[in-house]
Amino acid sequence: MPKDRGLSNLGIYVYGLGSLAAGIFDLIWRDFDPSHQPIQAWGDNIPGITILACITGVWIVAGALALMWRRSERAGGAALAGIYFVFAMFWLPRFYTAPHYKGVHIPVYIGVFGGMGSQLIAFAAGVLLWASAAGAPRRRALLLARWVFGLSTIAFGIVHLTYIQMNLEYVPNWMPMGKEFWVIVTGICFILAGLAILTGILDVLAAWLLGLMFLIFNLTILPTYIFAQPRDHEAWGGNAYNLAVVGASWVLAGALAGREQAREGSADASG
Repeated sequence: MPKDRGLSNLGIYVYGLGSLAAGIFDLIWRDFDPSHQPIQAWGDNIPGITILACITGVWIVAGALALMWRRSERAGGAALAGIYFVFAMFWLPRFYTAPHYKGVHIPVYIGVFGGMGSQLIAFAAGVLLWASAAGAPRRRALLLARWVFGLSTIAFGIVHLTYIQMNLEYVPNWMPMGKEFWVIVTGICFILAGLAILTGILDVLAAWLLGLMFLIFNLTILPTYIFAQPRDHEAWGGNAYNLAVVGASWVLAGALAGREQAREGSADASG
């Protein structure tokens, strides 16, 4: 991949691999992952849901495979951006239903936005890949990605800090210093990363470390759900989507680094 495009090869392949796995799991279960593709938020009896899930699985697999080849990278980025945006829209009814059941509180809305944000982050990475491959104005795509990543990551942190007890189950028992400590630390790290990405202060480092933190989740926490429930689509899908977000974070880091390199090149040329 040319350096002047400023996108990380590693991020592309990890993003594509996580997406590929998510699509394969949709085809295996012939259903949507309720945690990351919550189509059930629109109703309990959606007609043709099995067919829709299979079409979705094929779409994601095709888009992920297209990312692996330079000639089809633009199509792959567009395909994944489109489908992840659809998944984000699946969350919309919960802005009404969640406060109805849990009460009208700001943290409730932030929690719903955090769920939507996990899909918007993957969507933004697809837009970055499409825009770079297409030679489109990358400035707008990068601005979109910066806001999506920044706001979504801050929402993740707020959810950690406002729902500490709910998040304790995600911390392994063998972690030292207690589960609450790690929920609070990860919440603070999410907020700091989001602020860095939004403000442009150490944003490249923040994006790389954000991906690394998600990767640690893939290596230490999420596999336990697969071992506990090996036939659960949600357990496998959680690992796949988290891996896609790892790659998405590194795609953003590469794009931000490429922007800085371009600025340095322009400064050298003018000097």
